[in-house]
Amino acid sequence: MSRSLRWKLTGGFILVFIAGGVTGTFVGGLQARHLFHKFHYRLVSARMKERLRTELKLTPEQLAKISPIIDKTVVQLKQTRRDTGQRVHEIVMSAHQEMAANLTDEQRLKLGQIDDRHRQQRRSRGVPDPTPEPSTSP
Repeated sequence: MSRSLRWKLTGGFILVFIAGGVTGTFVGGLQARHLFHKFHYRLVSARMKERLRTELKLTPEQLAKISPIIDKTVVQLKQTRRDTGQRVHEIVMSAHQEMAANLTDEQRLKLGQIDDRHRQQRRSRGVPDPTPEPSTSP
């Protein structure tokens, strides 16, 4: 085996190794982010219960009675956060539609690309696309 072929093979193996590491890091990061959000809401519930237990000196019976209330509150907070994010998205999309009337064709195209990029980011975070509103125009 020639010296140059040996270097090319070594370089190829190194590149494959690096590509695998980068891919693993990316996929692992996405998975960690997903698990963090799942864990975060459990942690919020546990922190609320612990804080109330210590500050109010709750008995175990009292804590057992208020735990479902706290759990329900955490679910409502999660839903409120999701709804707020959805509303922000709708406001931005509405603003983009209004702006489009004042833009050139090239600028509208770029604005559309920005919207597409934003939509892809939302999908990558697991946020569903908004349901399209029925149009009133013919």
